[in-house]
Amino acid sequence: MSASGGTRAIVAALGANLAIATAKFVAAGFSGSSSMLAEGVHSVADSGNQALLLVGGKRAKRAESEEHPFGYGRERYVYAFLVSIVLFSVGGVFALYEGVEKIRHPHEVEHWYWPVGVLIFAICAEGFSFRTAIKESNELRGRQSWRQFVRTAKAPELPVVLLEDFGALLGLALALVGVVVALITGDGVWDGVGTMCIGALLVIIALVLAVETKSLLIGEAAGPESVAAIRRAIVDGERVTRVIHMRTLHLGPEELLVAAKIGVQSGDDAGEVARAIDAAESRIREAVPIARVIYLEPDIYRDSAAPAAAEADPGKA
Repeated sequence: MSASGGTRAIVAALGANLAIATAKFVAAGFSGSSSMLAEGVHSVADSGNQALLLVGGKRAKRAESEEHPFGYGRERYVYAFLVSIVLFSVGGVFALYEGVEKIRHPHEVEHWYWPVGVLIFAICAEGFSFRTAIKESNELRGRQSWRQFVRTAKAPELPVVLLEDFGALLGLALALVGVVVALITGDGVWDGVGTMCIGALLVIIALVLAVETKSLLIGEAAGPESVAAIRRAIVDGERVTRVIHMRTLHLGPEELLVAAKIGVQSGDDAGEVARAIDAAESRIREAVPIARVIYLEPDIYRDSAAPAAAEADPGKA
């Protein structure tokens, strides 16, 4: 992932949400619309989420220490997971609560031009933020579908901003429909229905984010293309004859650990094996630049041991 691209998307979303939150709270105060109040809280939660992503990105850049020898790259995953919690609790659950209260105790929406005007402004601002996130994501996703991109991205920032902005635009549309129907019918219950729909939407998005970031926190391997490139880079056909088995693990979005047992020639001495390993490491880093932590263990490949090894490790060559 381009760190600068992710930061641009986050900053664009933060600026838009701060402006929108202010406008929504003003509109809620003048109109009494619960949809506006729920949307205002949603925008505040989104602003806090973007701040969390920026903090996570900064903390992840700290150098490795004796206590954390592989660095702090996974802090970006931790803060992305916190975003899903905030979105679920502060955004989704609060909106559901407000919707229920509005349905139980409906009142007419006053000064309709406030919520309608703010919603139109918010849709434009969120659209700008969403467009920025799409532009930055398109540089990375290649031929992947959007679903595949969200599922497989190792850097959490862009998927988080994409889903937040997508949810915000849908939420704004629901809020606008709720306010308009409440104005047409004169029944404030519709405003509460719109608010509950917003809450349900935010809960669903928060759960999707939680599932994806949890997977990253547990530890994900490199993508199939990177794994294939590493395997090709290891084997030179002379000193290194095969990859007996290999494991990869993302220590962060832009740092990959590679551990492999490699087959070398039985007649090579220690010096030749060491040079072969050094050369293989160089080829790996050239093929996959984010492979920064590499451990290669030399061994003699034995056909008799291959079936048992393949059973223990289906990913072996």
